[in-house]
Amino acid sequence: MRKASFFFLPVMFLLLFSCTSKPGKQTAEHCLPSDFPDRFSGQVNEQSDDGGIRDSSHREEMVLIPGGVFDMGAREKQFSKLDEFPVHKVKIDSFLMDKYPVTNAQFSEFVASTGYVTTAEQAPEWEELKKQLPPWTPKPPDSVLVPASLVFHSPDTRVSLNNHQSWWGWVPGADWKHPQGPGSSIEGKDDYPVVHVSWYDAQAYVKWAGKRLPTEAEWEYAARGGHNTFVYPWGNELVSAEKANFWQGTFPYSNNGDDGFLSASPVGSFSPNGYGLYDMAGNVWEWTSDWYHAKYYDALARKGIADNPKGPLVSSDPADPGVPKKSIRGGSFLCNDSYCAGYRASARMKSTPDSGMMHLGFRCVKDL
Repeated sequence: MRKASFFFLPVMFLLLFSCTSKPGKQTAEHCLPSDFPDRFSGQVNEQSDDGGIRDSSHREEMVLIPGGVFDMGAREKQFSKLDEFPVHKVKIDSFLMDKYPVTNAQFSEFVASTGYVTTAEQAPEWEELKKQLPPWTPKPPDSVLVPASLVFHSPDTRVSLNNHQSWWGWVPGADWKHPQGPGSSIEGKDDYPVVHVSWYDAQAYVKWAGKRLPTEAEWEYAARGGHNTFVYPWGNELVSAEKANFWQGTFPYSNNGDDGFLSASPVGSFSPNGYGLYDMAGNVWEWTSDWYHAKYYDALARKGIADNPKGPLVSSDPADPGVPKKSIRGGSFLCNDSYCAGYRASARMKSTPDSGMMHLGFRCVKDL
């Protein structure tokens, strides 16, 4: 396996900096630990000589997304954010998209075939890490420099939504096979979406499967299910327990589980959208191929009709300058209208490409 080049770890954020509250309006950032620095600066696993690539005709459980022109961006102003504007026209060619997010069973097949080791399963190397830290930074204890990932834990009482550490923890031993950390497992959860996968992990999987990750534009176009005016994949009605897996109650300490789930749910547990796609709202966030740029839509709007845009060349997040991020879509079981209506078709979120979290997965697309 090729050596990874390490950057800042979320755990180093915990060691070096105290958490400070951010004044002002609560925003959609609160369902993701967006102020945690990224875990690695780069990550690649070597494959076998033939790449371990699966038969390129492998198309099971994919549906046709017919091409067309649509208006990309927010349909309402109650929950939308500035990065969802301006609304602009985009042309999308026809493509195939997975009906469901990639499941534990599918990812297990990939790992068994290739021997792939995910980002979360690899221990950071201090000699690499310290090259990108201030020279006065002390080496953390060996007990910290271990394979780990970010896990959600519901606090016992109401907490400030400005303090992500109240519900996100850097848990040694948490990975795709152990979503809550040591002692947890995916046994009996073959049809659940795989989580704790970084963007690099998703890229490795899609290459093996002979597919690719969707662009942001493709993802939003598909999420609307052929209905250009829809706010949500199902229409314009507000989210409810019958529509998607989301947080019902007061985040982050009280979830009444009216939808039947307190965390991730089996794929396909809720009705599909107009294209026959499941879980395009809630359950787990999904990686896209695009870099995140807060002003990306300004550039697209100047094109008149953007033709199959592939994303910006560079990433820019004013909330976290200098930290490259990839766009993610769809919302998760942690989203709620009170702070993060991520299950809207236009909702944008972002995360560093090395991030692994218990509410972040992906699905694949394929060119015709």
